[in-house]
Amino acid sequence: MFENLREDINRAMRETRTDPNWKPSLGKRLEVMVRHSTWPVVAYRFSQWARSVRIPVVKQLLQVFGLFFRKWVEVFTSVHIDVRADIGPGFVIHSVYAINLGATKIGKNFTIATGCLISHACRGIGDDVYFGPGAKLVGDAKIGSNVTIAANSLVLTDVRSNMMVMGVPARIKLPGGRPQRFVKKPEAATAPVAEVKVAPLAPPEPAHTAASVSA
Repeated sequence: MFENLREDINRAMRETRTDPNWKPSLGKRLEVMVRHSTWPVVAYRFSQWARSVRIPVVKQLLQVFGLFFRKWVEVFTSVHIDVRADIGPGFVIHSVYAINLGATKIGKNFTIATGCLISHACRGIGDDVYFGPGAKLVGDAKIGSNVTIAANSLVLTDVRSNMMVMGVPARIKLPGGRPQRFVKKPEAATAPVAEVKVAPLAPPEPAHTAASVSA
């Protein structure tokens, strides 16, 4: 539990960081821990750990506490994660509400956003998979590794590794699926514009009037 949860929190902290040597401060750790998107992950990890305890009575007490904790989190976040799901380390929820994750096996570095549905019939999801907002996986489809499911897509068939799929149903398949990093792109550097010096205009010559000409 604790090792997987540590990886979940570390990945959540580094999602918006590009510097590999960046070290989070205590304030950043606390900020991640109190996020609404972190609570469902903690509740799921705790319930998973409670199922693995082998001490009689203690196991039942922990499971009851985990059940109430999980249901309390569901009320406030609208995120349901089946306790029978097997999710690897690096699990991140980007935005809560209307998420239903069934009992399936999912690899490491899994990312899911609001409005997603993954049915119990799913045959498995690989590593480094991203589900965009509103994406649905219905039926006995299987997802490979390094796959991006575009927002509002409906997946009904298997998706092989290193792909990006989109559509309803998801028929458009593009190569090069990659783990999503929500990082603001740096602004493109622009070359300085050379200063152009403009010579001052000469004053206009006085117009010759008819009186001056006659004189």
